[in-house]
Parts: sequence; C-alpha cells; structure tokens
Amino acid sequence: MGSKWRKVKMALASNLCVYVPTADADDSPSYSDGFSDAALLSPAPAGWSIGGSVTRPASPSLRISKSFSRSSKCIASNVKHGNKICPVCRAKWKEVPLQGHSNPGPSLGRTRINPVNLSHDNPVMTLLRPISVRPNSPRHAAAPIFSAPEPAVFNDDETLDLKFTNRTSLENSSFKRVSVKTYTEVPAVPRFSAADDFTVLIHLKAPASVSGVKSSNMNQGPTFSQVNQTPRAPVDLVTVLDTSGSMAGTKLALLKRAMGFVIQNLGPADRLAVIAFSSTARRLFPLRKMSDTGKQQALQAVNSLVANGGTNIAEGLRKGAKVMEDRRENNPVGSIILLSDGQDTYTVNGSSNMGGEKNQSNYELLLPRSIHGGDGNPGLKIPVHAFGFGTDHDASSMHSISEISGGTFSFIETEGVIQDAFAQCIGGLLSVVVKDARVILESVNPNVVISSLKAGSYKNQLMADGKSGCIDVGDLYADEERDFLVSVNIPKELTFDETCLLRVRCHYTDPLTKESVNLENVDVGIKRPEKVGEEVVSVEVDTQKNRLQAAEAMVQARTAAEEGDLAQAICTLENCRRVLSETVSAKSGDRLCVALDAELKEMQERMASRHMYEASGRAYILSGLSSHSWQRATARGDSTDGSSLVQAYQTPSMVEMLTRSQAFLLGSPSAQRPVRPAWSFASPKPR
Repeated sequence: MGSKWRKVKMALASNLCVYVPTADADDSPSYSDGFSDAALLSPAPAGWSIGGSVTRPASPSLRISKSFSRSSKCIASNVKHGNKICPVCRAKWKEVPLQGHSNPGPSLGRTRINPVNLSHDNPVMTLLRPISVRPNSPRHAAAPIFSAPEPAVFNDDETLDLKFTNRTSLENSSFKRVSVKTYTEVPAVPRFSAADDFTVLIHLKAPASVSGVKSSNMNQGPTFSQVNQTPRAPVDLVTVLDTSGSMAGTKLALLKRAMGFVIQNLGPADRLAVIAFSSTARRLFPLRKMSDTGKQQALQAVNSLVANGGTNIAEGLRKGAKVMEDRRENNPVGSIILLSDGQDTYTVNGSSNMGGEKNQSNYELLLPRSIHGGDGNPGLKIPVHAFGFGTDHDASSMHSISEISGGTFSFIETEGVIQDAFAQCIGGLLSVVVKDARVILESVNPNVVISSLKAGSYKNQLMADGKSGCIDVGDLYADEERDFLVSVNIPKELTFDETCLLRVRCHYTDPLTKESVNLENVDVGIKRPEKVGEEVVSVEVDTQKNRLQAAEAMVQARTAAEEGDLAQAICTLENCRRVLSETVSAKSGDRLCVALDAELKEMQERMASRHMYEASGRAYILSGLSSHSWQRATARGDSTDGSSLVQAYQTPSMVEMLTRSQAFLLGSPSAQRPVRPAWSFASPKPR
C-alpha cells in the first residue's frame, strides 16, 4: 500500500485527478490497473478516458477541485492522529500513511525551491516532501512500459497517415505566404553625396497558422487528417529527460506533470518518443502517434520515471538522435527537447575529455554529429531545444548544444515554471508554417557593393565580389518575424532621382503541402534629391541596430565576467543602456527597446556577486543571447510571465499554449474546454 499512497500524495500535491487504491491493491506498479499510474499525472479532459484500455474494473476516483485545500488539510489531520479511514472517500488504509515520518530525512536531490511559494507547514507541502527510502527499496527500480530489450535499430516508429484532404483550398489560401518588407535607414540621400556604410533592413513575417477556421478540440490537435479544422504540420518530438539523482523529489514530480501537459497537447498525427538518462540512457517510449491510446501509454511511461545515478547528457542525446536517424518515416517537423539540472560528468568533464579546459570543441562532443546543424554536415537538421533546470546545470554546455544544432537555450530558474517553459516551446513547434526558408540578395547596380550581412546565428554567405549573398533562415513558426541588416555603399547619382540598390528574393517549402514557394522579388531603392531637409531616421532600422548592439554588449559582459571582472561586465551593460536610451526608437517608446533595457538591467543585478553570477547570471545571459541571435522566444527567469517586460519574440501560438498551461496549473475550468486559437489573439503592438 505504501507505494500507492505515495502516488496519491503526489497527485494531491499537483491538484490533479487521482484515485484512491483499494485495500487489496498490489504494492508493485501495474499498468493494468483500472486507472493507470498515468492518471495521477494529468486531469482527464472531457470526452477522453485515460483508462480506455483497462483489463479490470476501474477503481473509485475523485476530482480535486475547490475543496482541494480543505480536503488535503483534513487528510493531513487524520494522518497526524493515526486515523485509518480516508476522510474524503472513506477508503480503509492497511497502514497509517506518513506514520513514523514526522521528521523526514534529507532530500534525495538538491531541491531547494518551493515551487508554489507555500509555507512548509502547508498540507500540500507536507505531501510533497520526499519520504526516506531504504537503499534496496523497490521504488528505486524503474518500471518502463516497454520492458523488452532495446532493439539495435530504432526503426519501430509508428506508421504515418499521410492523407491529404481539401488540398486545393490549402494551396489557394492567401494566409500561407510569407511577407517580405524592406526599410532603408533614411528615406533619401543627396544626389551628389556618397555613403560607405548604409543600412538596409530585410524584414520577414511568417503567415498566421489559420485564418477564419474554428478551433478543434484541444485533445484532437490539428493535423494532416484534420485539415478542415486547423491545418498545421505534424511533429516528430523526442524528449531527452535527465533522471539523475539530483532530480529526485519535487523536480521529478513537476517534470512528470509538465510532460503530461505536453502529451495532452499533441495531436493524433504528432509522434512522441521519450529518452531517460542518468549514468546511462534508455529509450523509455518509442516514436508513437499521440492517439488516445498513444497518449495513455506515453503517460504511463513518463510516470515510471525514477531518479538515480549520474548525468550522461551525451548518451541521452545519442539515443535521441538515434530515434530520429532510424525512423522509417518522417513527419514534416522534427525536434528534440533536452532537459537537465546537472553537468555531464562522463564526456565533457569525464574521461573522454582530454583537452583540459572546457571550450566549445569539448561541448561539441555532447552532440551527435548526425544532428549537427553546422557547415558541410550531410546529416539531419534536428534542432535541440535545451532547458537548463535550476542553479546547478551547466549553462555553457546547454547553450552550446542548442547553438550548434540550431535550437534555443532556456533557463528554468525556479521549479514551478518548468511546465510554462515547455508550453512556450511546443506552442512554437506545433505552429511551423515555413520550412527551409532562404533569402537571396543581389546588387542591381554596378556601383553598389554589399559589405556585410548581420544575421545573428543564421548561416549566411557573402560572395567575395560583394555582389550577392544569402541567408538560410530555416523554419518559421506562425506569425514569427525575422530581421536582417545589410550594409551597402551609396554611390553619387548624376542622372536619376532614385538609385537602385538591391533585389531581395525568398523561397521556402510549405510543410503542409510540401510544395516549394517562390515569393515575388522585392527591389530596394533610395530617393536622390538635390537637397535633403531634416533627416528622418527609420524606427524599424534603428530598433534592429539596438538589438544587435545590446547582444554585443551581452557577449562582452559575459567575457569580462568569465575572466572574473564583474565590475567591467556591469559597466559594459550600463554603457549600452545609456547609449540605447538616446536612440530614436527608444525615445519613441519602441516595445523591443523597452524590453532590451529591462533585460540589460536584470543582467546587471545578476552580476552583483560571483556567487550570484555562477548561480543564475551566466544562464540568464546565455538564454538572452540565444533568444536574440535566433530571434525566437526563450524562457528566462520570469520571461514567460504575462507581466514581464522580457517577452521578445513570443508568438500568438506561444501565448495561447502558455494560457493553457496556466489554466492547467490552476485547475481552471478553462483547462477543460478548447482555448482560443492563436489567430484570435490581437496582433503584436507596433514596434
């Protein structure tokens, strides 16, 4: 009964659907119970039964709602006084739960943070506290849903259903086109003047995911087979999860809950695989479609996770990459989510690391070559979105893994925001509307030369003669925007009232129809009057210059901090804030400029001491750099909070998924009904 009661405690603490085991319940984990262990992780949405494939009658269940706090207090009181009757469901206990554990032993992990800011005397926190476990306790043994030995080749992925319906209407939908706009730093240059470093902004905006279509049920996510509801590209998602000893207790419980949320929000054509790693790695769940049955089995697999051992990130990523490499079929979108709260002690810091001091090349050892996004790599392009959990993870390695693979790095500072961080990430992954986008630039004037392309982390190439260049933009989420700065020279103009500068071309693949899309060319020119009045600076161009300047200041500040000069690091950030405050865009109240200033200020505060920098400053800066270099939202401290200023690059789809997550956490009735689709949100405010 003891192990069953521990599951009930965790479910109560998470405010989820639970069942109370009967008196004759077996102590060993069993996935054939009327309500599986997975039911403890996730509220059952309307119309979806977790216990759909039961092999024996269901046990009684109860829904914890507004009476949750009162019920948990009542249970705690009964436990304290040795009562053997549950005050909620009147079930009889063979033994008194928690008896003899009034002074629990030390935590099994490094859990330090109260995820919901409750008093440690609160009954909920009483239920969350780890129980001392004997070294040989069966609780240490994992019970994976697939207990058979791993195959040598992971080619057992579930077959895809590639039925296209209503294809003609999709092809003719105007919302599918990427928008390309250009801006010059000033609208005109005097005819008889020349300029050597003139900036042109190339602005891309991805289309919205859907226009004028009703939302589907949140548990039947839009896929190829449901294009009449909410067309989007299905996803192959591999989650690589740290289950080392430091994840024991609250961390693992919250990770399971977050994974339950991810599973619930995947559609029936999306596929999920789960890799768990500690000292070694194991494929816990193969690549399966998230049908009702697939979701139930995935929840069971996640619920079987236990925490023990060391941290072998490289082995976890190797298994995750192998799932992607060996699959027989591919969904249009593929991604890996990596979460770890520690440092790899087997590859970078262990015996495989013969290079001494850690550097970028050492960190590259953690990422399999098959999924590198680097130059000349013939393998897959699978982005790894890395999540550093807590204050003890290796932010430098996690950032390097994401940067090399083309993913993002998020810093989960407090345990309670792990689900929101995951929600923001999958909100993007489940809204990919553009694949393999490329921007091509050509000089259309024999006297105009392209001197530089500023594209952040995106691969770009400038021809030696300066007459052409290209930027590989890759995938875009619905409503995402990308801004690239191009520097050219402006020659004297003796004949015409306008000088032609550049031609911009863009092409990409539609992930839904798999067809190539070639956009109309956009020509960039500038007016050449004899005289120019008061110079009007483009706010759009100025804003992007500020973004790049802030990112450069972050790099310089981090370098100084790593060398031990925190005073210099703080000074660098302060100088950047001062310069930005005097710009045209900042004075106009531009939203991104306000966010940049708030972010730089936060970084200064996290460099107040060496301890503070090591605990959170480094991770906060690296997550910020990841966000600005890819122009994609990452989680940074409170950055997923609706009241935070640091929300740059969030899309409506991300906001929608965050809304679902927060409703899920609060147990709100809105979590049980379809949430407003992304396209119903107001467009971002003008920059």
